[in-house]
Amino acid sequence: MEKIKKLAKNKQLLIGSLIIVFMVILALFAPYLTPYSVWKQDYGSILQEPDSSHIFGTDQYGRDTFTRVIYGTRVSILAALGAASLAGVIGVLLGLLGGYLGGYVDRLIQALTDISWSFPSLLMALTLVVIMEPGTFTIMIAIALGYWPQYAQVIRSEVLSVREDEFILAARAIGASDIRIIFKHILPNVIPPVVVLISLTMGYAIIVEASLSFLGLGIQPPMSSWGTLLSDARDFLYRAPWLSIYPGIAIAVTVLGFNLLGDGLRDILDPYQTRL
Repeated sequence: MEKIKKLAKNKQLLIGSLIIVFMVILALFAPYLTPYSVWKQDYGSILQEPDSSHIFGTDQYGRDTFTRVIYGTRVSILAALGAASLAGVIGVLLGLLGGYLGGYVDRLIQALTDISWSFPSLLMALTLVVIMEPGTFTIMIAIALGYWPQYAQVIRSEVLSVREDEFILAARAIGASDIRIIFKHILPNVIPPVVVLISLTMGYAIIVEASLSFLGLGIQPPMSSWGTLLSDARDFLYRAPWLSIYPGIAIAVTVLGFNLLGDGLRDILDPYQTRL
C-alpha cells in the first residue's frame, strides 16, 4: 500500500507512463487511426502541407506522413523492446553467474565486460550491421551487444551484496543446488534494477535504431521507422519541413517517456527493500 502511494505521487513515473501508454496505443491501433495506407503512393498529393485531410502533410510520394509516423512507432518500439530484452537476458545471466560463482568465471565475465565497454555502443552496432544483413533482428542483436554489460555489472553488484545473506546461507545449509539458489532465491531480489535498466535501455535503443536507419543500415524500405523517415526528409528540410519535424518529435517524446519512466521506477523500486 505504501508503494502504491509512492507510485501515485511520483510525477516522473506518472508522466513517463502516460507517454509510453499513449505511444503503445498508437502502435497497436495504427490501422484504425488512419484511413491511408503506409505504402500506397498518391502522386496527386505530393508534398502537401498539413491540412484537415493530411494532418502531418504528405511526403515526396504523396504518402500520408501521420500514417507513416504511427506505423513507425510499431517498428521503433518493437526493435527497442527486443534489444532491451535480449541485452537483459544476456546481462542478467552473466551477472548472476559471475557474482555468485566468483573465481575464474567472474574474472572471465569481467574481461568480456571490459572489452565490450572499450567500444562505443553505436560503433559496435554499426560494425555488426555492416557485417550482417540490415534488418530489425540485426538491429536488436547489435544494440543488445552494446548494452548487456550494464545489466551484468548492476546484477553482479546486487548478487555480491546478497549471496552471503542469511536466507542464502540457510538454502545452502539444507542442500539446495547452486542453480536453485541463483534462480529461486537470488534472482527475485535483483529484478527491480533490471526493470529500471530495461526502461532506460529502450530509450537509448530507440535513438540507436533511428541513427542506424537514418544512415541506411537499419530498417529497410518498404518498412517505415522514424529513422528512415528522417533520412527521407533530408532533401526537403526547407521545402517540406514537416517531414522531419514530426518523426523528430516522436523520437524525442518517446525517449523522454522511457527516461522519465526509468527514473521514476528507480526512485520507487529500491532493491534493498525487496530482500527476503
